Order: sequence, then C-alpha cells, then structure tokens
Amino acid sequence: MSMTRERIYLFDTTLRDGQQTPGIDFNVEDKIAIAQMLDEFGLDYVEGGYPGANPTDTAFFERKRTSAAKFVAFGMTKRAGISVSNDPGIAALNGSKSDAVCYVAKSWDLHVRVALGCTNEENLESISQSVEATAAAGKEPLVDCEHFFDGYKANPDYALACAKAAFEAGARWIVLCDTNGGTQPHEIREIVSTVIGSGIPGDHLGIHAHNDTEQAVANSLAAVDAGVRQVQGTLNGIGERCGNANLITLIGTLALKPAWAERFEIGVSAEKLEGLTRLSRWFDELLNRSPAPQAAYVGSSAFATKAGIHASALIKDPTTYEHVEPEKVGNVRHIMVSDQGGKSNFINELHRRGIVVSKSDPRLDTLIALVKEREAVGYAYEGADASFELLARRTLGEVPDFFDVVSFRSLVERRHNAVGKVITVAEAVVKVNVDGEVRMSVAESSNGPVNALDMALRKDLGKYQAEIADLELVDYKVRILNGGTEAITRVLIESADASGMRWWTVGVSENIIDASFEALMDSITFKLLKNRGHAGLAAAE
Repeated sequence: MSMTRERIYLFDTTLRDGQQTPGIDFNVEDKIAIAQMLDEFGLDYVEGGYPGANPTDTAFFERKRTSAAKFVAFGMTKRAGISVSNDPGIAALNGSKSDAVCYVAKSWDLHVRVALGCTNEENLESISQSVEATAAAGKEPLVDCEHFFDGYKANPDYALACAKAAFEAGARWIVLCDTNGGTQPHEIREIVSTVIGSGIPGDHLGIHAHNDTEQAVANSLAAVDAGVRQVQGTLNGIGERCGNANLITLIGTLALKPAWAERFEIGVSAEKLEGLTRLSRWFDELLNRSPAPQAAYVGSSAFATKAGIHASALIKDPTTYEHVEPEKVGNVRHIMVSDQGGKSNFINELHRRGIVVSKSDPRLDTLIALVKEREAVGYAYEGADASFELLARRTLGEVPDFFDVVSFRSLVERRHNAVGKVITVAEAVVKVNVDGEVRMSVAESSNGPVNALDMALRKDLGKYQAEIADLELVDYKVRILNGGTEAITRVLIESADASGMRWWTVGVSENIIDASFEALMDSITFKLLKNRGHAGLAAAE
C-alpha cells in the first residue's frame, strides 16, 4: 500500500438534503443522535441544516454537535440589493455554533434570472461577499454550486465564473452539484477536468450527486477519478426525489476497492468500517422503516446465498462468490449463520460489548438459537443494541434481578373535565417486587397509556429510585409487522441519561401496551446495569 495516498474528505448531508425526503422530518433529538453517530464513525463534515430557517434547526445549532467532524451550517448567499452586513440569513449562519458555513449559490444563468431575479454580475458579488463574510467570522467557507452541470452545459463561461468567484474569495471547497441528477459519468469526468484546467485545484473541489438515473455513486467516483477530493452524500442515499449519493456504498467502495483504496485514504478506519452495516440499519430503525435487504455491502441479502452450487463453492472458498469479505463491513455470510462463521460473528459482537465467550461454550449456541427465534417473530436487534446486550448477558448468566414486575394494568378513559371539555386520560397501576418487598405505584397521564405506565414503573423502585432519576425517554417508535386484527407490533424506545449516553431497546407483542412495557423494562434494567459498569459502550452511544 502506497504511503502517499491522497485524502478524500467525506461530507454528510443527511440532516440537510436528506431531510428533504418526503415523509422524513427529524426532530432535534433525532438530529443530535445522527450527528453523534456520524462524528463517531469518522465523517469529516456533518451538515446540520439551516439555522434561522426553522425552530428545529435553530435549536440544533445552539450548540456544537460534533467533536471530530466539522459541524456545517447551510444557507443562501447574500440577497441581491442589500449589503452582506444587513442580511439576516448571513448573520444567522455566521452567528451559529458551526465550524463551517456551506452556501448554496446559483451557477446556472437561467436560475439567476428566474429564481433570484438579479443580474449575473450581482450573483457573482453575492458569492464573493458571502464567502468573505464567513472567513472574517472565523469559520470555514464552502460553496455548493447548485445546478452546476446543467448550468455548464447551458453557459460554460458563467458556471465557471461562479466557481472561480467562490475560489478567489477564499472558499475552502467549491462543490459541483448535479442537482437534477441527470448527468452521466462520462460528462462528470469531462466537466470536472475542465474546471480543474481552468485554474481551480482538485483539492478544493467536491461533488454532490443526485440519484435520478441511479448513478449518483458512479458519478461521485467519476468525479474523484477526475480530481475532486470531497464527496457529499447521505446515509442510505435518502434525499429529494430519487435521493442523494449513498455514503454507505461510497465508504465501502473507497475503503475496500483497490482502484480507490490504493490511491486514496478516508477518515473511516478499518475498525470503524466494521460498523458500516450497523450504522446503516440503525439509521433505518430511527426512520422507522425496514432496511433494504439488497443494499450494497450492508443489506441482509448482500452476502446471502441459497443452497446449491453457489453455497457449496462458498463454503470451500468464499472468494468464489463474494467481492469483499462481509466481516470488513460488519455484515455476515448468511449460509454460514448456523456454523462457525455465525459463531464468529456473535463472538465479535459480544467482544465489542466486553463479553468474553469461547466458541465451544454451549451457552453461545443457546444465545444464537434464541436470537434467531426472536428475530423470526419480529425482534430487531440491529436497532436495539441495549436489548441485545441484556439478552446476551442473561443467557450467559450475568444480569442481576434488580426488580421483578409482579403485574401491571392500564386503563384509558374518555371523559368530560370540570369545564365540560372532552379529554382522554390514561391510568396505569404497576406492582414491582424489589428485594422481596412489593411496591404498588399509580400514575395518570394525558399522553396515553405508555406514558402512564412509564411514570408508574419509575415512581418507586425502592433503593434503585435515585439511580434512574436522570433516565429520560427520548423517542418511541411503533411498527406493525403484519396486517390484520392479530398484527404483531414492534416497539423501539430510545433512552438517554445525564452522561449523554443513548441506548435503544425493543419489545414485541400482539399487544402494543405489552410490547411497550417490555422495551421500557429493558431500558431501566440497562440503565441500572450501565451504572454498575457492566454494560458495553457499544450499546450506549
């Protein structure tokens, strides 16, 4: 491996461009969790949204949300007709807790005329002055040249002038955007080469590709080959219309395919790369959707082979039907789940959580069988690490019986209040045995039966009560796994505490209340275990 590999910078726009996906709307807690995951994984830039544009993004930018990655605010260049110092949008961007500001700049003269309603010259001034204002504020300026490739085809001189204005004003990165997603790889290669030939060096250029002809990844790699050194994309390729370049796929390819891995390095280490599958599936769980089984590198079918000639060849030599080793991206070879390959995978997962177990330990076989059995009825442990850890530790005999729920009851009543308004109130009663003493707690909530149960369960845990005072339920997601009146319900709960750690627990039942209560109990048990230093950090981010 050459020691002189060039650096490719990975720029994630899940929280900004990804949020433009129909049906996806992140709250502040979602954004904090995603930013932390991306930061921890080794991304270079995390774009968080538009401070000042809406209450969620404004609240999100009140604090810096990354430690290693650069935290990026996104917004428009200055409006024509007003000075940069009087533009409230610029003030919000430069006043936010971001490390960098990415400006979206029109680079297609049609858009300058129609969308901005200003002259081509005024647009160039807006680009230059916005970049200079951000540099003066001590932040790193970036410019997304929107519709760059369409703009270049319509008026190459003007598109280049926009990119040059950004570069000459001091932008660290000038990002060429295929906003409509219709440009083909050979066109990307040619146009990027022309941009570099015009005097903007490749180590200042990025690519932002959309997937409208399903070539966003191919276009991104073509741009890298032509000289760009920053690649933008989103987790699992979410985004407007057909989505953005899928960063999960790009990371796998840049890190593992010799055509790029021998020439370039990225900020994701080989160790972190083993968490690629987990990151992708965790994100799908957060979105409350099923992971795509055929997703490259990380899908459940990516390394699955049916019985027959392929399977027998695979067992003899995996390279016969695999382009990379599944373990390198944290995935598994599915035909080997029941034998040593499956065991190794489980052992690695347990090791990550500080649980040491040998291949020959019969309890390991028990755990594998239990996980398979539970996943068959609807449990999803990829998105509920804390529940997986508890199941593993219980199977291996390592979880104390902190408390035992003797019984619980939940009632929902619709009634008129004192002023005659119709209200719905939930009441819950929980009986808990702590050290041989049964305690009964009652709680009432206007936020539904699950909230009432949560309040009742946490009202009196005896000697453990003080330990859970900082436990907070951050999110609650319900998924119906099959249709009809006897539908199976899966509940996923995200919890956090004062340490800033977050963890995910799961419950499954025909009854939504029962499933919720199971996930709640796991959350509290995990918190108590974590407090004793037993719980692995892998489960709590």
